[in-house]
Formats: sequence, structure tokens, C-alpha cells
Amino acid sequence: MATIKDIAQLANVSNATVSRVLNYDQTLSVGDETRQRIFEAAEQLNYTKSPKKNNPQHGRIAIVEWYTAKEELEDLYYLSIRLGVETKLQELGYEVTRFFQNDPFNTLSDALGVIVIGKYSPAQIQRLKKLNPNLVFVDMNTLDYEISCIMTDFKSPIKSVLDHFIAQKITKIGMLTGQESTADQVQLGVDPRLTHFETYLTTKNLYHPEWILTGDFTPESGYQLTMQLLKEHAASLPEALFIANDAMAVGTLRALHESGIQVPEQLSLISFNDTSICQYTFPTLSSVKVYTDQMGQAAAELLIKQLNADQVIPQVITIGTTLTLRNSSK
Repeated sequence: MATIKDIAQLANVSNATVSRVLNYDQTLSVGDETRQRIFEAAEQLNYTKSPKKNNPQHGRIAIVEWYTAKEELEDLYYLSIRLGVETKLQELGYEVTRFFQNDPFNTLSDALGVIVIGKYSPAQIQRLKKLNPNLVFVDMNTLDYEISCIMTDFKSPIKSVLDHFIAQKITKIGMLTGQESTADQVQLGVDPRLTHFETYLTTKNLYHPEWILTGDFTPESGYQLTMQLLKEHAASLPEALFIANDAMAVGTLRALHESGIQVPEQLSLISFNDTSICQYTFPTLSSVKVYTDQMGQAAAELLIKQLNADQVIPQVITIGTTLTLRNSSK
């Protein structure tokens, strides 16, 4: 595990600034460029292997991120995937061009291929296909569009989280999740984590819809939803919360700290994604480890394979997960 000092040295900032940025301290005034350096340093230092940058030899590949650069800093899951893609492409000797949601996409047609990260509407997918037919998506199942994609597993890790709570004699379990929309304002479906959460607890007669709250996948939303839960259910709080991403969980920790609720003694928390911030919160966050760097690397390798193939057969590659237990859960 990289230390605060390691991250500070790589990002060229103070230890205190790193700590406050990683904990989404709302009182800290720091520019987005500095925040991005810190988050990227934290993710890179926690990769399983260090990036090797070779001189570009094979041409240019584009990466399209469904967030703006600013939004990406609120959800390190997608930043981590992007870094995994970039690292692998650079190792393989390709030049990388990065596009965020609010960038013009006109030059995508000049790239050998495109790795598309995030969620997109049917209209956006068709537009991307017209600009460049050599596509691989990450974190969206695009097989219906005859496009290959890299996904993470949701069903098995949700069962692992809930089985862990139940093994600790915790049966009053709530969940905080988010609702997403594409950049062109098409609302996406229900979070699959919530679907699996509801299905599994219903089979055990332990599902409590009153403890399910939906906002968005940001620290501020996690904070507000937790405050709402504490206010509306003060007399009947759950014993544990499963939180759909780490950023929301950071907000939850802040709300519980301000409200004098001890974690995990009074309320256990497990989040999802296990981005680098989980190791620097207090208490450290238990989280489902999504192998975002491997997702990014798999996307890069699959695109290169398709570019060199005589026939492209669309496929879905699903990357597994691991439950990482730290101090926020019993």
C-alpha cells in the first residue's frame, strides 16, 4: 500500500493536502488540476505493476470517457479504468488520445480504434460507431449493438457482502445507491447492485425497502442520504449499510462521524469498487475490489486483437471481484 507521503511526493503537494483530497474534504480549496494529480498518483501507486511507457510505434488509439474531467474526480472507478487502458496501450507502443464527455469527437475517425468507458444512450453508441467502427466498451454491455465489451461481475460480490454481514449476525441491512443518466439525458436502468441486493435478501426474508435510498454516485450524495436515513429512521436504524461506490461511502463516513455514530460498532459499512481512497479514510473502508486496472488492460488487449483479426466476433469479457475487509465492518 502506498503511503500518504508517497502520493504527496509523486503529486508534488503536501501530506495534509493529499489526506484532505482523498477524503473529499469540502472545506479544502484546491484546483481540479491538483486534485487530478493526487487521485492519479494514488491510483498509479496502488497498481499491481508499474506502468512502462514506450515510444509510440503502432499508431494512435483514442479513449472516450463518459464523464467530464471534473466529474471523473468524483468517481475514481472510471479514472482507474482509464489509467489501466492508458498504461496498457503505452506498454504496447501506441499513442493515446483522451476525450472527455464535453470534448468534440471529430478526430475519432483518425484513430485506429476507440476504447469507450462508461454508459451511453443508443443514439450516442450509433454516433460513435459511425465515427469509428473499431470499438470496445468498458462497463457497459454492448453485445446487442454487436460491439465487444469488458464488464465486472455484480451478482457474486453482492452475495459475498450479504453473506459476510449475516455471518456476523447482522440481519438489518440497508443500501445506498445512485441513479445514472447518459450525457444526453437518457436515464439508465436500476443499478444492478440494487437488483441483486433485493433479490438475495428477499429469498432470506431480510429485505427492508425503507432502508434503501437512491441519490447519485458522489460523496455529497452519500452524506445527504445518510443524514436522511438517520433522521427518518432514528428509532430503527439498520445495523449495516452496503454502499454502491466508494465516493458515496466517504460521504456516509462524514455524516456518521458528525452524528456521533460509531463505525463499525454501531453501523458496519461495505462499499463497492475498492478504489485507492478506501485505504486512507478513517476508519478504512471495507469494499468489493473491482479490478479496474485489469478491466482497462483487457479492453486494450481486446481492441488490438480485433484490429489484427480477419473477422471480428463481438464478445463480453467479465472480470471477477474480491471482497476486501478493513476496519469499517465487523
